[in-house]
Amino acid sequence: MQAQFISIGHLAKRTGVAVSALRFYEEKGLLAPLRSGGNQRRFLRSDIRRVSFILIAQKLGLGLAEIEEQLSKLPDGRNPTVTDWQKISRAMRSQIDAKINLLTRTRGQLDQCIGCGCLSLQKCQLYNKDDKLGLKGPGPRAVLD
Repeated sequence: MQAQFISIGHLAKRTGVAVSALRFYEEKGLLAPLRSGGNQRRFLRSDIRRVSFILIAQKLGLGLAEIEEQLSKLPDGRNPTVTDWQKISRAMRSQIDAKINLLTRTRGQLDQCIGCGCLSLQKCQLYNKDDKLGLKGPGPRAVLD
């Protein structure tokens, strides 16, 4: 049977995340290790999944505040169940779908124009004649709208 608690070194090795990053996650409230009698950090084995979630969420472009908000929904002091993780997954689905849509629109625009409304290229006269995108606001309106 595997131990319920693991050291910070074991967590770092298992997740591929530097010990310093794990301490940073702790400082930001993303991880909450227990302390041993000798004041050493002890993590639940399930924190491997928690760190994996952090890594994936960061790759998806979520900020630490968004990640913290989702992780705060997990139970303290016990391993999260499949149901606990499914609640987070359902809550994040719309954010993920929005990012997928943005990436898809951006990929489509990069072949022709990034939709910035700059009018600096002759081609922009075709896509943004008379700077109509500028009327919608600043930035890459063809992608963000």
